[in-house]
Amino acid sequence: MTRRVRRKVAKKGKDDAVSLSYLEIEVEDLGLERNGDVDWTSLPDDTVIQLFSCLNYRDRASLSSTCKTWRVLGASQCLWSSLDLRAHKFDTATATSLASRCVYLQKLRFRGAESADAIIHLQAKNLREISGDYCRKITDATLSVIVARHEALESLQLGPDFCERITGDAIKAIALCCPKLKKLRLSGIKDVYADAINALAKHCPTLVDIGFLDCLNVDEAALENVSSVRFLSVAGTSNMKWDVVSHLWHKLPKLIGLDVSRTDIGSAAISRLLSSSLSLKVLCALNCPVLEEETSISTTKTNGKLLLALFSDIFRELSSLFAETSNKGRNMFLDWRCSKNKDKNLNEIMTWLEWILSHTLLRTAESNPQGLDNFWLKQGAALLLSLMQSSQEDVQERAATGLATFVVIDDENASIDRGRAEAVMRDGGIRLLLNLAKSWHEGLQSEAAKALANLSVNANVAKAVAEEGGINILAALARSMNRLVAEEAAGGLWNLSVGEEHKAAIAEAGGVKALVDLIFKWSSGGDGVLERAAGALANLAADDKCSMEVSIAGGVHALVMLARNCKFEGVQEQAARALANLASHGDSNSNNAAVGQEAGALEALVQLTRSPHEGVRQEAAGALWNLSFDDRNREAIAAAGGVEALVTLAQSCSNASPGLQERAAGALWGLSVSEANSIAIGREGGVAPLIALARSDAEDVHETAAGALWNLAFNHSNALRIVEEGGVPALVHLCSSSLSKMARFMAALALAYMFDGSRIDEFAPMSSSSESTSKSVSLDGARRMALKHIEAFIRTFSNPQAFAAAAASSAPAALAQVTEKARIQEAGHLRCSGAEIGRFVSMLRNSSSILKACAAFALLQFTIPGGRHAVHHASLMQGGGAARVLRAAAAAATSPIEAKIFARIVLRNLEHHHQVEPSI
Repeated sequence: MTRRVRRKVAKKGKDDAVSLSYLEIEVEDLGLERNGDVDWTSLPDDTVIQLFSCLNYRDRASLSSTCKTWRVLGASQCLWSSLDLRAHKFDTATATSLASRCVYLQKLRFRGAESADAIIHLQAKNLREISGDYCRKITDATLSVIVARHEALESLQLGPDFCERITGDAIKAIALCCPKLKKLRLSGIKDVYADAINALAKHCPTLVDIGFLDCLNVDEAALENVSSVRFLSVAGTSNMKWDVVSHLWHKLPKLIGLDVSRTDIGSAAISRLLSSSLSLKVLCALNCPVLEEETSISTTKTNGKLLLALFSDIFRELSSLFAETSNKGRNMFLDWRCSKNKDKNLNEIMTWLEWILSHTLLRTAESNPQGLDNFWLKQGAALLLSLMQSSQEDVQERAATGLATFVVIDDENASIDRGRAEAVMRDGGIRLLLNLAKSWHEGLQSEAAKALANLSVNANVAKAVAEEGGINILAALARSMNRLVAEEAAGGLWNLSVGEEHKAAIAEAGGVKALVDLIFKWSSGGDGVLERAAGALANLAADDKCSMEVSIAGGVHALVMLARNCKFEGVQEQAARALANLASHGDSNSNNAAVGQEAGALEALVQLTRSPHEGVRQEAAGALWNLSFDDRNREAIAAAGGVEALVTLAQSCSNASPGLQERAAGALWGLSVSEANSIAIGREGGVAPLIALARSDAEDVHETAAGALWNLAFNHSNALRIVEEGGVPALVHLCSSSLSKMARFMAALALAYMFDGSRIDEFAPMSSSSESTSKSVSLDGARRMALKHIEAFIRTFSNPQAFAAAAASSAPAALAQVTEKARIQEAGHLRCSGAEIGRFVSMLRNSSSILKACAAFALLQFTIPGGRHAVHHASLMQGGGAARVLRAAAAAATSPIEAKIFARIVLRNLEHHHQVEPSI
């Protein structure tokens, strides 16, 4: 017999969104019938182009191929002025196929070295802006070829990850090839030497924005020669000579904004720059530990210039840039964006500030330095939310990523800072993130979904996300053809599905089908999306109704496919957990049998118990435990090598986590319901590791180990093995000391099985006379120890006054009082076979008064009205003539009072079930 384990837990702005109501109005204006056939080719050209503009380049090209008219419209110049390649595989072949459309391409975003190599094949000679990330493998040669083919380039940004293989030689090539360059931002360059900077100063006369971020070395003196620069950032750059900087950079005639955030600059250099520079207006020095530790900075005169640091009121400082008094407080960025009186210089400053602030806040969130809680709560969160409303898409993305990052305090355990998460929620961050998630820009969708996912670890935020319609939005994003978007959306559904109150809403939003489809769509090459989809399905499968939705959507096949074929441990763990939860509803639906019948399912789970990763082994064992409730599954698991695998697992997990120990013992408990399996477990060496697990400190492990040993003890050879392996002291300890009533109960029953007569003596192999005498003495001592503790266990459920009242009267109230004291709530979940019930009935005839009382106590637990299997047990007893034996035990003068009273209660239970049986 066994119990079921059911694991339910885990470890663009509004103006840019496509409005459904807007599209509906367009349809009405065209006079098209809503319910009739629509001739899409009759749409005005402007409308088709607008629809095309809302698609990524791959879908746009595909749709353009449907007819000649749309092919012409799909090649319109306005549709191909900007291209974002980050979300898709972009290689030479793809670039060649797109080349004819990219004649007028001006702005390009890409990701990775392979995409960088393919850029030249677009033949976009008019390209003005290039922005790339994941640039670690891009070389000088690749970058030099790119700039040589795009002489009209005005902006080049590579980062924020480090450009480890790019050197100053490539910067010289940029200077020589791109005389119109206005903006250059590079991250992680090892050495930006003087010749490279001087080349920029000589050949790029319009270069106004330079960013050498997170570099190892930058020649400070050479930067003085770039007289055109207006905005300069060396944030995160190390090995800076600040005395050189403070004596030279103030001479830059046009320098307006300087960013030295995340460096070791001190107050002396800051003071000199603020006092000496005539043109400087803004100096940003966020997260500069040396500066923040110096007390003298509080008295530094800024001479009307802005100093942005962790110790300053950033919103207040920025507000001083504006003449209008309305530009105050946290709405300052929004007020500026909505202002009708635009000042060109101010716009340039604010645009630059948005960029450098988003970059610094993200980098700071990633490094998560100590001591910034106050900053994040008072200013950081609000700054990120303001930046999320920027008109610069890359700023919006970084701000959303910053929100996703700064709340996380422990990646391994998915722990987030409650105060930070709720600060985002209080400042309206959930609505802003959901608006971004509804954008048609896939980069924004992905980062917004990531932030929503991380924030939703907090239950209060998860509730707010659901109330704001976030579940429908995330379910829609999970259907995206963009893997990154779908992955983050699946992560959001995974975290939301932890809450019981959100499971039904996810199913109603079509989330289950979307998650299952993700597994089939990205079955290879998408470990991240597969793990998140399987994790969400695992949480949903813990709910009875949702588990049926998972099955109907094809989830069983999808999850088994992952368990069989995927080699990534995170996916294996979540797939096994999902199958375990699907199989945990055996009493209410057919998923348990369905999982077992899926081709390769049981074999895959047995194989996963051999995984080198503990989490995978734990979930696989949990799945086999639940699946063993089904008779056919139980035998099929054994046929698939499950007995050997689980015994090996139990032998190896003595030092493992309690979760793994519980499931390993639980799976053996489930398999041991079958007598053939029970014998096989004993033969394979399963007794010793179960005894070792019975000595665990964890209550849950006590229960499963005691349950397995109880089942094994039903077989005489196993009972002898338990004695020989030192199992009696272990079971005695459980029976007397475990904090789990169930563990104590099953340990007592296991001991009763082992010593209900002379069966062990009869089964023990013949030996010499002296050995036989020694063994007899040993067995006799073990029997006395066992009976003593069985008696003590039963007496803990006895109330002398209640027993006396029950003995003197057969009144229901008296018996009910005894029942209430004796009842073990969890025992009602146990299901016994006819042979097991028969064994307890036979035990009522045992000469030992202790075993008689134990048998009556056990039968009482199994027949208490309201127990899950009480009717089943009563039926077995009525069919086996148990009533006669019970009456005899209740009336026998030699029976102990416990046996008499418990037997009378069992008789009353049988009468109750006999009366209600027709209505069940």
